[in-house]
Amino acid sequence: MPVLPALVRPSVVARVTLLNLVANGLIVVTGGAVRLTGSGLGCPTWPQCTDGSITPTPELAGHGLIEFGNRLLTFALVVAAVATVAAVFASVRRDLRRLAVLSLLGIPAQALLGGVTVLTGLNPWTVAAHFLLSMALVALATVLWLRSREPGVGRLLVRRPLAALGVGIAATVAAVLVLGTVVTGSGPHSGDPGAGRTGFDPELVSQLHADVVFLLVGLTSALLVGLYATDAPGRARRAARDLLVVELAQGVVGYLQYFTGLPALLVLAHMAGAVLITVSAARLVWAARGPASELPVDGDTGVLRTAGHTAGLRTAPRPGAVPGPR
Repeated sequence: MPVLPALVRPSVVARVTLLNLVANGLIVVTGGAVRLTGSGLGCPTWPQCTDGSITPTPELAGHGLIEFGNRLLTFALVVAAVATVAAVFASVRRDLRRLAVLSLLGIPAQALLGGVTVLTGLNPWTVAAHFLLSMALVALATVLWLRSREPGVGRLLVRRPLAALGVGIAATVAAVLVLGTVVTGSGPHSGDPGAGRTGFDPELVSQLHADVVFLLVGLTSALLVGLYATDAPGRARRAARDLLVVELAQGVVGYLQYFTGLPALLVLAHMAGAVLITVSAARLVWAARGPASELPVDGDTGVLRTAGHTAGLRTAPRPGAVPGPR
C-alpha cells in the first residue's frame, strides 16, 4: 500500500504547536483580568450573555464587554487547536496525534466548566477547577510543542533518581497551583461583589501555600545541584535552572502582592508567573529524556552506554528505522 507524502514539514508543526501553547497561556491571563476587574458575571448567564441576547446589552456596560471579549477569545483558542491537529495529522509525526487531539478536546471541557462557573455565581471551587483545567492544558500544550521539535522520545539522559525527583517537582508544582486557587478563593478578588468565598482564613491558607512553595524551591535547588554533580546534559541543567529562576521571581511577586494589599496588577503578574512555572515544570520532565536518536544511559549509573563509541555521538539507526530530523 503506497504511503502518502507528508504535507506539512516538521518545522511548521513546531510553529503551530507553539502558537497553540501561547494561546492556552494567554487565555489564562485574560481570564484573570476578567476576575480582577470584577467582570466575572459581566455576562450573568451562559451560553448566552443575557437571557435572550448572545452579546452584552448596554445595561451591562464595561463589565459585560470585558467578559464577552474573553469568551470570544475561546474561538481563537479553538482555531489554534484545530490548526495544531490539522498540522500534526498532515505530517509524519504520528506520535503527536494523541496529544494534539487531547489539546483540542480540552477546549470544550474548559468552556463547559466556565459555563458552570458562571451559572453557579462564581463559586470559588468551580473557579478553582476551571483554572486548574486551564493549567493542565498549558502543560499538555508545552509537552506537545517540545516533542514536536525533536524526532521522538529517547532514553533517559539523567540518573533515574534525578528523573524521579523531576517528576516529584512537577507534582509539587501541581500542589502549589491547587493551594494557590484556595488562597484566591479565600481572598478579596472574587470576580463579582456577590460571589461567595471559601470561608477559610486567608492568612492561614496563604502561609500553607508559602510553605509548599519553599518546599518546591528546595527540591528544585537539590535537583539542580544533583544534575551538575553528575554532569547531566545541558538541556536538563538548563530546564532545572530556568524553573528555579521562575520560582524565585514568582515568590518575590507573591510576597509583594501579599504585603501591599493584593493590587490587581501584581495579582495578574502572579497569574502569568503561574503559567510560566507550569511551562517550566513540563519542560523539566521532558528534558530528562533525549531525542529518539540519542544514546541511552545506564539506568543505575546514568552513564551513557556507548558500546565502544564515544559518548555524545549518535548511534546507528536500528534496522528498518527511519531517522527523524534533528
